[in-house]
Amino acid sequence: MPTLGSLRLHLDRAPSPIGELLLASDQEGRLRAVDFHDHEPRLLRLLKLHYGRTSLEAGSAPPTIRAALAAYFDGDLDALAAIPWATGGTAFQQAVWRALGEVAAGTTLTYAALAARIGKPAAVRAVGAANGANPLSIVVPCHRLVGADGSLTGYGGGIERKAWLLAHEGARVRA
Repeated sequence: MPTLGSLRLHLDRAPSPIGELLLASDQEGRLRAVDFHDHEPRLLRLLKLHYGRTSLEAGSAPPTIRAALAAYFDGDLDALAAIPWATGGTAFQQAVWRALGEVAAGTTLTYAALAARIGKPAAVRAVGAANGANPLSIVVPCHRLVGADGSLTGYGGGIERKAWLLAHEGARVRA
């Protein structure tokens, strides 16, 4: 993780069918955060949480990031895997986020099942907290986690967007 105040990021905006996306990328071309335009305070809070003070300047995200997001929204559900990303966070959060990345498009997983996957079956609430601190919405697919009964639960971008993303991926969810 960069030292506090040493990370310079570019902030770009990209269209999506469910609202404009804010894309924060670093000098090496890695995505560091993505959120919806109407959740900009959350994006800024998560950047501060994971990196301390950062320099956030208007600039373009790398074409590979923009192209992969556009392809995902056009139906290529595997396109997100092409996005290089990096983020701060604790070792536990990193384990949760890596495991989230392994949940295939079109499928869902409960918080308990994800906790078991990372070898911490009693850490269901901690998995939920790590999920809520995920700065890479959509790309690290926190929208694929559902409640114990299969119902939709909280999502930083809003339940309507979570439902849209899961429907876009062809996942069956309990209403």
